[in-house]
Amino acid sequence: MPQTKSSAPAPQAPKPQPPKPPAEFQEGGIATMDAAALIRILNDSGSGNFQRAKACQRIGELGAKEAVPALAALLGDEHLSTYARYGLEPIADPSADEALRAAMSKLKGEILVGVINSIGKRRDAAAGPALAKMIYGADPAVASAAAVALGNIGTLTAMKEIQSALSKTRGTSRMAVADAGLLCAERLLSEGKRAEALALYASLSAIDTPKPARLAAMSGIIREETSISRPR
Repeated sequence: MPQTKSSAPAPQAPKPQPPKPPAEFQEGGIATMDAAALIRILNDSGSGNFQRAKACQRIGELGAKEAVPALAALLGDEHLSTYARYGLEPIADPSADEALRAAMSKLKGEILVGVINSIGKRRDAAAGPALAKMIYGADPAVASAAAVALGNIGTLTAMKEIQSALSKTRGTSRMAVADAGLLCAERLLSEGKRAEALALYASLSAIDTPKPARLAAMSGIIREETSISRPR
């Protein structure tokens, strides 16, 4: 039988391209801008929140200390506060700490909790006195965040504030203080302050400490006392 020619496959229709986002959600060249251009975006009231958020992220990557004032101005913005903190946290300059400390007295609620978290990440010991006072405040979320930040700061002064707060707080605040004590003890150990860390663990081992923290503290004491690397 004569062979029939197979018909050529029909050309495939081109794949549809994904739609372009609206102009206000286009990053443009922000990912490659220098600090001066990024600061102009933050200071321009005509810039959209998307562009400002991306500029904050880029500033964090650059660690540009000259951008601190522009970032600080956004810490109270309900839409951009998180991005402003993202930009401030990696900046290795005291002005970033100063900006976060200054914001604590002006903010409240979730935005304040975020600023406190950033202070804890940066381990800003100068914020310790203000954080210690906040542990006793009326907002339990702020009180808990302040306690955890003190634990992350992990200085001897922070340790004393945590020990004091253990006997003065109740409920969720006390649980946060106890957890902060565990954090602080680990910080002290990492810096070679073994005796102080063990003293803090002993404070946390008291019978009236929330049980999870008390058991963790007792475990920490056992671990350190049985470690082959402990001082002889």
